[in-house]
Amino acid sequence: MTKGLEFDPGFAPYILAFRGSIEYFYFDISRFKNLSQKKMKFRQYYKKIFELFYNNLGFYIGCLMWAAYLRSQPEQEILNNGWYGVEYNEEENISDTNFMIKFIESLPKDVKYYLGEEYTVNKYDIKILELYRDFLILNRGFSTTKYNTDILLPPGLIIENVENYKEIIDNAIKEENLSKLADYKEKLCKID
Repeated sequence: MTKGLEFDPGFAPYILAFRGSIEYFYFDISRFKNLSQKKMKFRQYYKKIFELFYNNLGFYIGCLMWAAYLRSQPEQEILNNGWYGVEYNEEENISDTNFMIKFIESLPKDVKYYLGEEYTVNKYDIKILELYRDFLILNRGFSTTKYNTDILLPPGLIIENVENYKEIIDNAIKEENLSKLADYKEKLCKID
């Protein structure tokens, strides 16, 4: 067995708190009584909402790609898995992903209300979030993942050219832009 593979290829510094930020945005919007002020505030946050969403979606895509890459390597220990041996709580484990799913599914209603515009959720965004949630559940939050061969990939995840995944991830990290990984969502899953 060789020396080991890192649990995190370098994502940690670029992960943004989606749930906390969204909750803050909506709290700030709710402070106003006047609808035109609420609309103005929503418009101010609108771009930031998508930046946060696609940064986190890119992170989830990167995690799926990294897991597929790790699985393709000879058996090695996973290094620096802070979740290994931690008591598993499924609801807590998937709560952020479920929050993102519920949020993006409700966003068209808010866009219509605050901006008077149509917004259609990208079905691939939802599919990736569902695949990532399945990935977390299958792997029990990585609480039992000691070796790369312990990693389970969710059914429905398309794995092609896995040898390129490390370079793709390294480039996104080098550019400090996880949202670039969202460009790969249609390559990783199919919509029925």
